[in-house]
Amino acid sequence: MNTKICLAGFVCLTAAGPAQAQNAPDQRPNILFIMSDDHTAQAISAYGGILSTVLPTPNIDRIGEEGVRLNNCYATNSISTPSRGAILTGQYSHRNQVYTLHDPLSPSLPNVAKELQSGGYQTAVVGKWHLHAEPTGFDWYNVFPGQGRYHNPILIEKGNWGSDPNKEKGYKGTKYEGHSSDVVANQAINYLEHRDKDKPFFLMCHFKAPHRPWQPAERFKDLLKDATVPEPDNLLDTYDGKAAYSRQLHMSLEHMDSTDLKCAIPKGMTRDEQRRWAYQLYIKDYLRCVAGVDENVGRILDYLDQNGLTENTIVIYTGDQGFFLGEHGWFDKRLMYEESMRMPFLIRYPKEIKPGNVNTDITLNIDFAPTFLDFAGIKKPEYMQGESFRKNLTGDTPATWRKAMYYRYWQNADVYHNAPANYGIRTDRYKLIFYYGESLNKRGTAKRSIQPPGWELYDMVNDPHEMTNLYNDPKYQDIVKELKKQLLELKEQYGDSDDAYPVMQVLTDKYF
Repeated sequence: MNTKICLAGFVCLTAAGPAQAQNAPDQRPNILFIMSDDHTAQAISAYGGILSTVLPTPNIDRIGEEGVRLNNCYATNSISTPSRGAILTGQYSHRNQVYTLHDPLSPSLPNVAKELQSGGYQTAVVGKWHLHAEPTGFDWYNVFPGQGRYHNPILIEKGNWGSDPNKEKGYKGTKYEGHSSDVVANQAINYLEHRDKDKPFFLMCHFKAPHRPWQPAERFKDLLKDATVPEPDNLLDTYDGKAAYSRQLHMSLEHMDSTDLKCAIPKGMTRDEQRRWAYQLYIKDYLRCVAGVDENVGRILDYLDQNGLTENTIVIYTGDQGFFLGEHGWFDKRLMYEESMRMPFLIRYPKEIKPGNVNTDITLNIDFAPTFLDFAGIKKPEYMQGESFRKNLTGDTPATWRKAMYYRYWQNADVYHNAPANYGIRTDRYKLIFYYGESLNKRGTAKRSIQPPGWELYDMVNDPHEMTNLYNDPKYQDIVKELKKQLLELKEQYGDSDDAYPVMQVLTDKYF
């Protein structure tokens, strides 16, 4: 007979009776998926760059040093809620219906946690959820309502989900003292300590940091205080030659407010002066938040080492998309530029993955779920649009692996950033972006267009910082034509037809 072991304030686990105890524990790998909100590759020292010596991230780097670093991992929709939906379902936004920040992930939809749970895994998620509806497929969860607090956060434990989980009312939440990054790591370690040790686990550990408004733990408040942080070369980008949208955005550093910068904004500065001034304040708080995440990742890795779990645990570190750290003078994400759409992705699994490798294949957030299932020995369900990259991690990339990726951002003209809806294609050499700027009645969009529509083409080999728009260059018209053809083919391949949007049919006829 089975009995329930209930840990006060935590999770009830089933203790095996005599018959079960005779069975050997399931030896399939554990999966620890660590994700931070808005943590971009430029702020992880394993990826190099101008910040790598300013603030090293040794604990996060360790995962890549002991495994593989993915250099071309991309979000299919560079905004938090849709990316999280894509990770869980293995589907593009138009399939799982999580188009914008305001769309819930339906609890009725299948997801990777449900697949693993049905396949014998013990499943849990702690920290930032940000998918509005109750998490499903998890034996246990303890998650922030909405964005969550940086300090003394409230978390909702399974069984206490309320009518309005995006607000701190309507549910029975628990307040935890301390900084959110410390609290999330504590919860993750507590879960690992009290899990059912006869089952492999799938644990999603989600940090809030380094999300806006960048509030670090007290112990990091003076970190980099006297430093001058190097600026990206294109901090003062004037957007010459770029599509018209670039001069309509509210994402430039000079758009930051006193809440972002923690001080009053002096008057009388030029655009460039204000941009440089704001950058130094912003980047230091951002990196202070990163320092807290890295420290806590180290605590979790140490727990695995101390408890004999390292060898049989797949550990992943990623962000939910990229983020601008002053590149082109911007902050936030949403656009199809590398800093925005590229996700950091470090993975180790000592039993299978050799240490210290780098993979450059084009991988997507819709590939995560099929990869987890592959490691777990569970067949990929037909609804998942991504592909397992397990073989890619050992240098055995399938001959049929994708040579190009499809991207689409849907949340047009949001009130805070005024970013245009856009879609495009990225190959190993080129990137073609179409800024169509139509809201299409999606949640969180203004009921207006951002016009005129525009195109950008970048040569990613000769212009990796995406400064020179080649779309109107006569020498590249054959390339433009071919990329447009491939783009429409990818849209069709993934079932993103736009048939329901007459305005998109008009734009397609005109611009393709």
